[in-house]
Amino acid sequence: MPTTPPLPPLPPRPADAHKGDFGRVLVVAGSRGMSGAAVLCATAALRGGAGLVRVAVAADILPVVAAANPCYMTAPLANDEQGRLSALAEAGLLALAAASDVVVAGPGLGDTDAVGALVTALLARFTGRLVLDADALNVLRGRTDVLRGRAVPPVLTPHPGEFARLTGAKTPADAAGRQDAALRFARDHGAVVVLKGHGTVVTDGTRVFVNTTGNPGMATGGSGDVLAGLIGALLGQHLEPFAAAQLGVYLHGLAGDRARDDVGEVSLLATDLIACLPRAFREFRG
Repeated sequence: MPTTPPLPPLPPRPADAHKGDFGRVLVVAGSRGMSGAAVLCATAALRGGAGLVRVAVAADILPVVAAANPCYMTAPLANDEQGRLSALAEAGLLALAAASDVVVAGPGLGDTDAVGALVTALLARFTGRLVLDADALNVLRGRTDVLRGRAVPPVLTPHPGEFARLTGAKTPADAAGRQDAALRFARDHGAVVVLKGHGTVVTDGTRVFVNTTGNPGMATGGSGDVLAGLIGALLGQHLEPFAAAQLGVYLHGLAGDRARDDVGEVSLLATDLIACLPRAFREFRG
């Protein structure tokens, strides 16, 4: 039977700490028309406590992403005529990944063959901690075998539609069915699965956590980008993948609950989640 562990503590910060102690996080996200995905994901990684965040984006949109937040760094990658990453971006992407502790890939990248090749290259060549979200999952449909065999389990953060594309089967609507499907996929692929939705399920194939924070106001564009960046930040702070996913989901939902208290469910935006993350961290740590 799967176990349900308690929430992990966030490691304390030593008085003599420096930014390198809290993770070098690379966010690979965005495309023309989807620059906000990169901004949200990278800003959430900063608010989540990452020491250094770099955003690797299609060269066409780098000025937009760079102007959105002065606290992260940016790096341009080759793009196609539609402003999405091209196959020519592989060498640059792998070099940036090699200098990083954590890579968060997927938000707003687009579902293209080139993106599929880049994600496959990351899985094959990057040995650090990896979060795959959104289009980084969509491009793996029909070839999820590339997820297997990593020394450090990748964290996958699908919503039900993305999970259905990964598994080739409709995602169960009932809570027990969702848990069972996520657990089986995680066990079979050596991954941590975060199956988003009401009562988000986090599992590594042995342990299962069902989240209790969050509200319907979080069903808004960009919410998942924030979660991916937050989990990446926690991985950079030396939480193991299941623990980072578990705590990330809980804090993301708690920030959503505090944002709802401030603005209500109807008006809640993904940027409100980021604004409320400091309150969620303080509340969690007491």
